[in-house]
Amino acid sequence: MNQYVNIKFNCQYKETIGADFLTKEIMLDDKLVTMQIWDTAGQERFQSRGVAFYRGADACVLSFEKLDTWRDEFLAQAGPRDSDAFPFIVLGNKVDKESERRVPKEKAHEWCRGKNVQQPIQHYETSAKEATSVEEAFQTIAASALHKGHEDDMYVYQYKLDVSTCDESYQDKVREKAMEQ
Repeated sequence: MNQYVNIKFNCQYKETIGADFLTKEIMLDDKLVTMQIWDTAGQERFQSRGVAFYRGADACVLSFEKLDTWRDEFLAQAGPRDSDAFPFIVLGNKVDKESERRVPKEKAHEWCRGKNVQQPIQHYETSAKEATSVEEAFQTIAASALHKGHEDDMYVYQYKLDVSTCDESYQDKVREKAMEQ
């Protein structure tokens, strides 16, 4: 999240408590799109708070550890009109630390292919530290959400996207940014 928005990597990992968010404006299909990128705590003790963050989301980025249940839990809490067509993207982060990998690349691809959905779930292998595929992954999810929004005529705020993510957080930076706004 921090790598995508601020083009910075913070090697001091801090676990998300509740939720953090960053915003980024991008040009997509000749339109200015404002992305609100949320990092929600994946820990079970914070799941009851998820509903408030997920409602109204236009897309979801899953950074995996518990792939099998997280998508279904997100959809149950977000309540989109058509869960099979809801834009998802899966990120296998920390590809620069292969020895610490918890989910093999092949298993992630298999999981994405195994979901019987109208819109295929794309999978990217990323590294926030080395900026590997981060920009491409977020551009893909933004485009998917934008195009899905036009098809469904579901935008309340023109070209505003909420992209939920369960990726590494950078709480101090997020809090500083939120205070500035």
